[in-house]
Amino acid sequence: MKIEAIRPEFNDIITPSAEIETIAEGFAFTEGPLWHSAERMLLFSDIPSNRIYVWREGEAVRPFRDPSHFSNGLTFDRDGRLIACEHQSRAITSQNLESGEVTTLADDYQGRRLNSPNDVICASDGSIIFTDPIYGLRRGMGGPAEQELNFEGLFRIPPSGGALQLLSDHFERPNGLALSPAGEILYVADTVRQHIRAFRVTSDWQLNGGQIWAELWDDNLTGRPDGMKVDEDGRVFSTGPGGVWIFDKQANLLGRIYLPEKTSNLAWGEDGRSLFITCSSAVFRVRCLTRGRAPLDD
Repeated sequence: MKIEAIRPEFNDIITPSAEIETIAEGFAFTEGPLWHSAERMLLFSDIPSNRIYVWREGEAVRPFRDPSHFSNGLTFDRDGRLIACEHQSRAITSQNLESGEVTTLADDYQGRRLNSPNDVICASDGSIIFTDPIYGLRRGMGGPAEQELNFEGLFRIPPSGGALQLLSDHFERPNGLALSPAGEILYVADTVRQHIRAFRVTSDWQLNGGQIWAELWDDNLTGRPDGMKVDEDGRVFSTGPGGVWIFDKQANLLGRIYLPEKTSNLAWGEDGRSLFITCSSAVFRVRCLTRGRAPLDD
């Protein structure tokens, strides 16, 4: 494990000598890290184990939801409900953390079942945006199950509910999602194509552009683009070959965090300067100089 500065400005983001700390290990394949600021806890999915776990500093990791219906990406909505991408139920669900009640928000599009919702974010207007590739139809990841849609799409659940909106179906394997700090740019990772695309978002959620913003190729390292987060200055942190790739707003590669396993996703937490990283069997933490926002931060 190491941290590599490729451009000098990377030294303002992460100190190359910063410790890469293992905070939890012994899992099958971790995903969907999510920091709860008030409870000071990290939630994350272990997809093949069919659980969501909770980690707190100084405490043993314990199950938070068991079974999780092979959950993947997690976020919070504006009211603090836990939003989960569930492979097995092929649904986006909402959980009231006080009562424990779980509600299905979306599980089909025009009468056909979704593939397997993968990553999810909640925009400032309350819209829930998610990707729907076929990974969770596989045995051991929520399946086996048959694909009903003839595409793998990017969807929006309006704040008021109602009909599911297809934002785009021009992907091979849509995966990780991130919005720029002002919400005007939506980044979408296409894992198989090993690139990130950038869309301009209008006020009524029409997407413009969608050009390839960055490509993440390194044949000598394991992994592909998956989960993403942005910091307060709009820099993009994306999982990719070898670990985490950090780009500036112009898509210049600034540096990398190298990890020993396939890296899946990221979350900002604690004081906003801790970057939590999920990998195959472990969860890591790196302290940064820059700051990001957890979904429930003010």
